[in-house]
Amino acid sequence: MRPLCPCWSCCCLLLVFSLGVLGTPVAPKAAPEQVHLSYPGEPGSMTVTWTTWVPTPSEVQFGLQLTGPLPLRAQGTFSPFVDGGALRRKLYIHRVTLRGLLPGVQYVYRCGSSQGWSRRFRFRALKNGPHWSPRLAVFGDLGADNPKAFPRLRRDTQKGMYDAVLHVGDFAYNMDQDNARVGDKFMRLIEPVAASLPYMTCPGNHEERYNFSNYKARFSMPGNNEGLWYSWDLGPAHIISFSTEVYFFLNYGRHLVERQFHWLESDLQKANKNRAARPWIITMGHRPMYCSNADLDDCTWHESKVRKGLRGKFFGLEDLFYKYGVDLQLWAHEHSYERLWPIYNYQVFNGSREMPYTNPRGPVHIITGSADGKIVDDVWVVRPLVGRMMYL
Repeated sequence: MRPLCPCWSCCCLLLVFSLGVLGTPVAPKAAPEQVHLSYPGEPGSMTVTWTTWVPTPSEVQFGLQLTGPLPLRAQGTFSPFVDGGALRRKLYIHRVTLRGLLPGVQYVYRCGSSQGWSRRFRFRALKNGPHWSPRLAVFGDLGADNPKAFPRLRRDTQKGMYDAVLHVGDFAYNMDQDNARVGDKFMRLIEPVAASLPYMTCPGNHEERYNFSNYKARFSMPGNNEGLWYSWDLGPAHIISFSTEVYFFLNYGRHLVERQFHWLESDLQKANKNRAARPWIITMGHRPMYCSNADLDDCTWHESKVRKGLRGKFFGLEDLFYKYGVDLQLWAHEHSYERLWPIYNYQVFNGSREMPYTNPRGPVHIITGSADGKIVDDVWVVRPLVGRMMYL
C-alpha cells in the first residue's frame, strides 16, 4: 500500500475537524440554567424559576444539610416562551413554589429533573411578621455587558448582607436583543445573586419589546398581573411595585393606565388600614417623578407624565401617593444617584431643619439608576426599621 502524501493527511484532518464543528447539531439541553428566586407573598414560601431548552418535569429538591440527600420535594409547572425575534427561539420556563419554610432558616436546594439537575444553591427563608428590619439591595439599569455594580452585589450576597433585591427596571440592555440571547446572558449573570435571594422586579422602558414579553416570561412576581404591578409585605414595610411604562407605551392599551391606577388606590387603602402593624409604605417604579439631570427625560419636565398623569390631569401618581401617605419612592432610569428631601408638588416638607427625614410631611424620593457603571458600585441599601425610622 502506498503511504498517504502529507497534503492528503492534512486534508483528512481538516475534514474531520470540519465535521466536528459543522456536523450534527448539539442536542438541546435539559439541565436547568438561569436559576432565580422570588417571594410569592405567602409567608413561609419561596418560588424557584429556571430555564431549560427542552420540556422536562419541574421539581425542586431541598433540605437543611449542605451535603448528603435533599429529603424534601416540591413539584411545579413549565411554560413555553417563544421570543418575538426573527428566529422565534423557544425556551421553557419552570416555576416551583416551596412552602412550609421555617422563618430565618437556611435551605439548600437544587432544581430540575432526572434529565438534568442544577448545582446546589442556598437561600435563607424570609422571617415572618413585622417585628424585624429587612435589608434591601436597591438598584436599576443593570446591563449584561458592563455590570459594574455586580461584583460588589455578589460579594455582599455571599456575606449574607441582604434579605432581598429590588431591581427597579431595565435589565440586560436588552433582554430581547439577538433573539433573546442577551436575556439568557443576563439571567446567567445574575444567578449567583438571584438564586440566593428573592430578586424582586418592576419593568423599565428597555423591557418594552413585544409587549414586555421577555420580562413577563422570565420573572415570577406575586399577583396575577404578569409582574407589571404587585405588592408584598416584608418586615414593617408594605412594598408596591408598579409600571411607569404604561404611561409611555400606550400602543399596548390605554386601559392599562386606568387598571393600574385603580389597583394602586385599592392596595394603598388596604395598606393604610394595616399601618399599626406595617407603618412603612414603599413604592418602586422605573421612571422618576423628579430629577435634576439636564436631559430631556420625563422627570425633567414640570408636568411629568408619571407625576401628573396623561394630558397632565388623568391618573397622575403624585397626588395618589401623597393622599395615602407613601413614605419612600424608589426610582431608576436616570443613570445617576439622587436623594431628595421630602417633597410634594415641588415644595419641601422636611420634618424639621435639624432632622429633615424624621417624621416628614411628604415622601422621600431616591433615584438609583447607575448599576451599569456611570457610578461604580451604585447599589443602595434601604432598611425599614421597626417603628417610624429608616436607614438609608
